[in-house]
Amino acid sequence: MPHHNDPKMLQLLKPEEREIERADYVSPDQMFAAALGFVRRQYPIFLVTMLITLALGAAYLVITRSTYTAQATIIIDTRKLQPYSSQNSLFTEVPVDSPAVDSQLELIKSDNIARSVIRDLHLAQEPEFSRYGGGFVGNLLYYFYQLFEPGDESQDEIERRALREFSNNLSAKRVGVTYVIEISYRSALPERAAQVANAVAEAYINDQLDAKYQSARRAGDWLSTRIQELKQQAISADRSIVDFKSKNNIVDAGGRSISEQQVAELNSQLLAARTVTADARARLDRIEQVMKSDVRDATVTDTLRSDVVSKLRTQYLDIANREADLSARYGVNHLAAVNLRNQMREIAKSITAELGRLAETYKSDYEIAKQREDEAQRALEAAVARSQIGGQAQVQLKELESNSQTYRSMYETFLQRYTESIQQQSFPITEARIISSAGKPSKRSSPKTILVLSMACAGGLMLGFGIGLMRDLSDRVVRTSDQVERLLGADCLATLPVLPAAALQPNDTPLSPHEMQADVGAFWAVVSSPFSRYAEGIRSIKSAIDLNSRLRSGRVVGLSSALPGEGKSTTAAGLALLSAQAGHKVILIDADLRNPSLTKLMAPNAAAGLVEVALGERKFEDVVLRESTTGLDFLPAVIHTPIAHTSEILASEGMRALIERFSNVYDYIIIDLSPLAPVIDVRATGHFIPTYLLVLEWGKTNIDVLERALANARAVRENLLGVVMNKADTDLLKRYEGYGTSYYYDPKYSQPS
Repeated sequence: MPHHNDPKMLQLLKPEEREIERADYVSPDQMFAAALGFVRRQYPIFLVTMLITLALGAAYLVITRSTYTAQATIIIDTRKLQPYSSQNSLFTEVPVDSPAVDSQLELIKSDNIARSVIRDLHLAQEPEFSRYGGGFVGNLLYYFYQLFEPGDESQDEIERRALREFSNNLSAKRVGVTYVIEISYRSALPERAAQVANAVAEAYINDQLDAKYQSARRAGDWLSTRIQELKQQAISADRSIVDFKSKNNIVDAGGRSISEQQVAELNSQLLAARTVTADARARLDRIEQVMKSDVRDATVTDTLRSDVVSKLRTQYLDIANREADLSARYGVNHLAAVNLRNQMREIAKSITAELGRLAETYKSDYEIAKQREDEAQRALEAAVARSQIGGQAQVQLKELESNSQTYRSMYETFLQRYTESIQQQSFPITEARIISSAGKPSKRSSPKTILVLSMACAGGLMLGFGIGLMRDLSDRVVRTSDQVERLLGADCLATLPVLPAAALQPNDTPLSPHEMQADVGAFWAVVSSPFSRYAEGIRSIKSAIDLNSRLRSGRVVGLSSALPGEGKSTTAAGLALLSAQAGHKVILIDADLRNPSLTKLMAPNAAAGLVEVALGERKFEDVVLRESTTGLDFLPAVIHTPIAHTSEILASEGMRALIERFSNVYDYIIIDLSPLAPVIDVRATGHFIPTYLLVLEWGKTNIDVLERALANARAVRENLLGVVMNKADTDLLKRYEGYGTSYYYDPKYSQPS
């Protein structure tokens, strides 16, 4: 921010102007510088909090019981063993979804599994499962509480406590998206951790087997009861069928009733009779046709298939052949030919007679067959009539038989399932199996030294950052020159270091009322240590006064502060001494009429001073004191009794005339004024003081108090030459000012006070 020497520019920024300035763009370099400054200011807090948290972390590592974690791994096998399956393979694929695996995780962590392991391994009596957790701290707590709460726990309390401790140390998780489950157990003993992890896996598998056994047993018991019921129902249904058949005269043979069998047999007999009748009728018709034709026809005789007719026909043909041969040889009238023709006529008669006899036989056969057919037809019709009469009974019988078959089928099915359940009880199976048993862990799982110390370190840094940030945000005191220039809109002319306490002790040498003490007070460092940091700061203030265009002659400068004790009097005296040592005519005026600290230090025995001169009661030459070494003149303020209206004295015409007279005599008029906040005296000096210096105590002056004090002192605000930060801790100042102070206070150019 530019430094303004124009008095019109040396005034407080208005609140709205400060807000605009704060809202200006902040470059990355500025942000980095601000962050670096924050770290530089607060790094002791960071270190302290980090050391504290590291100490707490180390204490935690010392007093915390070491624990070891062992893991056992099981798998939920998707193949389910079926030893009694009728299929060829002993395994069947059973899908296992994610919710099912999650359910198994909860089952592993269930109280039933925990109780089983605690009971089998007798863990409830182990020190690790005691009320105080075992270990060094646990034993101390045990002996301590025994003094106030003697007595043993009940068995229920012991079991609940052991169960709670067991559940806290047990964990089960799914490995990725597989069917593998990792069972982990944490214990103070590595052997115990592995033992419990394996026991949990075994207990889980045994629980699965027991659950399946109990399920199969309950199913078998239910099936046994149901089988007896179905058996009785099947027997009752069979008994109903027998009773119904007896009542309705229904007799079965070969799975069919007698009436059905009779109808079938009669129907077969009728068909056979009709076939015989048809054959007999066909033979009768044929013989009648043959008798009407020539008996010598070979086809006719062959059709009859009669041995007698066939023999006669053969004879007939032989004689006919001989007759034809003789007739051809000897003529038709030959005696031998005539005899042969006579024989042929006899044979033809015999054939005709035989055919007649056959016709009578065929006719008799036909009539018999026809009669049998009629009898079979009548028997069939009678049987059908009887069968129709028993049809309704058959329907009811079918229904009874169907019910009986249903009960019988259900009975056989349940009997088969009952047999399978009995087999499963004798051969229980589970989908889970152990694929990796827990081994003894070689190193502890908690507390992790590196992790604990790292977290303690990180926590300390974060805590330190938070504390430092709160300190920065709540730090409402003046610490840097940039802060002064930003808040007050005035130059920070110098930063004066805090002086050793020995330099502030007054001299006990007796003085007369006209004598002034020399070599007393911190301000004498500008004379005794001209190359000190304090002297260099006072020299910077004098340079700013010399360069001010409004103070070419009779430089009148008033020094004030916001509150008492901030070092304005010491700064005024140092500035006056430095200016006088440089060969200028300088007068130092103690105008703090409420607390004239300079007078008490430099001229404690003075009889009169500024008040008397301003009121015209004494002459200036009679009360002014001169320091012989530097030639500094000092006008004390002697207050015999408290003055209520000190502002009236400062605002008087005599005071103005006095300062105007001094301007013609002295090169520098340095006036030590009252603080701004407690009293209003400074406001009454605006008519004779053209320029003010405001002294602030580094790290103590509150910004809010300072702003209110300057807001009420308009003359000071409008004619403020600059600000001086006093009592600065140079070591701490480096953390706030940064690089600038490191070379500003370089030992090559300055010496300690």
